[in-house]
Amino acid sequence: MAQHQHQHTIFAGVHAPDPQWLGLAEQEPALEPELPIVDTHLHLWDHAGYRYFLEEHVSDLAACGHRIEASVYVECFEAYRADGPEHLKWVGETEFAVGMGAMAASGKYTPCHVAQGIVGFCDLRLGERTEEALDAHIEAANGRFRGIRQRAKWDPDPRVRGNYCADGPGLYLDPDFGKGIDALGERGLSFDASVFHPQIPEVAALARSHPEVNIVLNHSGSPVGHSTYAGKEKENHAIWLAGMRELARCPNAYVKLGGVLMNLANFDFTRADRPPTARQLADLWRPYIEPCIELFGAERCMVSSNFPVDKVAFSFRTVWNMFKTITRSCSRDEKSQLYSRTARRVYRLPSDTATHS
Repeated sequence: MAQHQHQHTIFAGVHAPDPQWLGLAEQEPALEPELPIVDTHLHLWDHAGYRYFLEEHVSDLAACGHRIEASVYVECFEAYRADGPEHLKWVGETEFAVGMGAMAASGKYTPCHVAQGIVGFCDLRLGERTEEALDAHIEAANGRFRGIRQRAKWDPDPRVRGNYCADGPGLYLDPDFGKGIDALGERGLSFDASVFHPQIPEVAALARSHPEVNIVLNHSGSPVGHSTYAGKEKENHAIWLAGMRELARCPNAYVKLGGVLMNLANFDFTRADRPPTARQLADLWRPYIEPCIELFGAERCMVSSNFPVDKVAFSFRTVWNMFKTITRSCSRDEKSQLYSRTARRVYRLPSDTATHS
């Protein structure tokens, strides 16, 4: 099998982790364990039998050794309503996330405020139906709803765009989509943008056109390194960096750091003898994390685990150790912003959240 075909097979879709292989990881102590963390990109789901609900997440929280105070749940096609109008079926995911969050908030299972903020889905191109869906999300969320993610990921190579993509190119440039962004702004909601790295200029155009709405770029801009992008590391990074420089000029644009495993594809977890150490992972991801901090500043960057997607390659402890390895030279104030304060401000989470005793 050709290398690019092999990579596509690995990195497309959702993969359940192999507990036995993950168990081969080097046992590392948690770095800076007292540093408060808000995880800005968490999924809870049951995808094709791969279940990761609160119970499974609590196990990762308890074992990681880091101080995860709260998290933001991000849409992942989970638990849509089985009936009713199509544009309101998406609200079922918000109802599901509220349930998971309410269990956590009881303090019975974890000290972490799981799903304290919720980013749901609706199609922002539907006019009045978009507005109805947004209001239904807000009502269902019991004060937790923070915004919408609608993916615009598109690439000419079908192996790159995979199954979780937009229905065509240029979604964020569609005038009807812009009206949906206006509806978000009217309700004080933010927008999570998901694109491949060549599309980052479209996110910048969106941010410039809607300066009143906070635009949060997911997964460090999703740099791609497999299929037709394989073997072009320098070219890919240059295009990514140029897009990020353009986006950084938009004061309402923010970046979620991390989450680049599946698209960057520079660690083949199916062939590795064991999971990467935090230092190894930091070396792999540093070229796509450090420039974000330099360009946007700590006040516009926030860490994210992208669990359980990235659990296929490393543990919950490793991802936070990786970030802390990369940010070792940052000041105390910068770390406070990167790990919690930026997230609390952008997603409007309580600033005085105390973990359950």
